[in-house]
Amino acid sequence: MLISREHKARHDGSSERELHALLLPPGPALFSAIERALSGDGPAVLPLSPGLPRPALAAALSSLRPTHVVTPEGVRREPGGAPTRAALIIATSGSTGAPKGVELTARALTSSARASLERVGAGPGERWLCCLPPSHISGAQVLVRSLLSGTAPIIHPSFSPEAVAASGAAHVSLVPTQLRRLLDLGLDVSAFRTILLGGAAAPPGLLEEARARGARVVTTYGMSETSGGCVYDGAPLDNVDLKIRADGRVMIAGPVVFSGYRLREERTGLAPDASAAAAFEGGWFVTSDLGTIDGGRLTVLGRADDVINTGGQKVVAGAVARVLSGHPGVRDVAVVGRPDPEWGEIVVAVVVGTATLEDLRAYAKERLPAYAAPRMVQKVQEIPLLPNGKPDMVALRNQK
Repeated sequence: MLISREHKARHDGSSERELHALLLPPGPALFSAIERALSGDGPAVLPLSPGLPRPALAAALSSLRPTHVVTPEGVRREPGGAPTRAALIIATSGSTGAPKGVELTARALTSSARASLERVGAGPGERWLCCLPPSHISGAQVLVRSLLSGTAPIIHPSFSPEAVAASGAAHVSLVPTQLRRLLDLGLDVSAFRTILLGGAAAPPGLLEEARARGARVVTTYGMSETSGGCVYDGAPLDNVDLKIRADGRVMIAGPVVFSGYRLREERTGLAPDASAAAAFEGGWFVTSDLGTIDGGRLTVLGRADDVINTGGQKVVAGAVARVLSGHPGVRDVAVVGRPDPEWGEIVVAVVVGTATLEDLRAYAKERLPAYAAPRMVQKVQEIPLLPNGKPDMVALRNQK
């Protein structure tokens, strides 16, 4: 039974229930488990990639303590498991240690999905394509939108540009690298009524090319803690509030915001470490992103922990990357800081394309303070990505 657009989430987080870690491939069984979790007819779910390396899986199970583990072979009880009041828990990447579990109620997820459907004008019965991992919020929310649309989603086990183009879906969520591959292969991107594009900043040239080919691309900003994208083309979804904290961080409030971290006490106050990935302050979720709001529209400058201190000057890596992406000799770019004995850190541009260091320094100096211009360019075949489509900043900082 699919949830209709008028569905009222029955499980609002008021009572505890079992938590099932789903080690299932993308497909009907996983979709059914998420449907039952949101309706309140089944246990809460923690989708995990069935391809997780054994140490990463062990770390996730130890940190997030599901009561049961579900595999294609069956269900087993997990010793030491703890119940939850959430409907869905999304595990963070855990690139810097044990993963955190973002607890999302059915109300938060359906509020987000309903506002998304209304913003893009997706009608009942229109099908969504899920070609992103359901273990990440971007993939999971495609399934929730399908539930509210009253349709079965089209689910691909992995990303294939040709299969995406031939899917027949009306709407799809992609990350920039996936859209780039569709365009490079000359596939028809105008066949979709909507392409939601998120996970990482989209290079301006990519958006221009896609739109020139007839694609309706809607850029999204959000994270697991906001039930996925909560800002579309710079404007917050209905019932989502934004403001900028004194230190430049983006703050978000509204029904889409998560209820806390699994088995942690970080819901009630700002973490003492100012670089903490997430916290709450006066009912507002404090993100790790720096931004500005002008005329009601949000511009994300970059992550607070990606500020590069070079020669005593602070450089926002994401802002430099956004400028450099406009150079005609750059197909893709990421910017990181790397240690330097003279400057403390230097600005390094990791580039896919033909632009040289001299090209990019001159280009940057015309648009940014001189100290923000890259002092080193590293050429790569492709930017390393995390499974959710975001640049792997740890790998980029450590590349030689």
